[in-house]
Amino acid sequence: MKLILRILLSAVAVVILSKVLPNVSVDSYVTAIIVAVVLSLLNFIVKPILVILTLPVTIITLGLFLLVINAIIILLASNFIDGFTVNGVLWAIVFSLLLSLLQSILYSILKEDKK
Repeated sequence: MKLILRILLSAVAVVILSKVLPNVSVDSYVTAIIVAVVLSLLNFIVKPILVILTLPVTIITLGLFLLVINAIIILLASNFIDGFTVNGVLWAIVFSLLLSLLQSILYSILKEDKK
């Protein structure tokens, strides 16, 4: 149940960001849910591999290269999902940063409601 709620909150975050950011678009709420699921799968499967492969660069850049890895994950999701588009690496980085921030806020609100 907790996983479903987190995916729905991520989908809400994706919809909000698609309304705020000019170069990010999501066609429907169903597409946003699919984006949330695909992003969580890519973060679970692909991201650890990319982090290990790029570890020297990540260390040299003091972790800033992780932003590029997150952008790659976002752009992969954009290529896989019809109805979800992100135009450019810069917008993928901005989307990734804001998505993480918004998810943190939404998850903390969820935890506060359970207390």
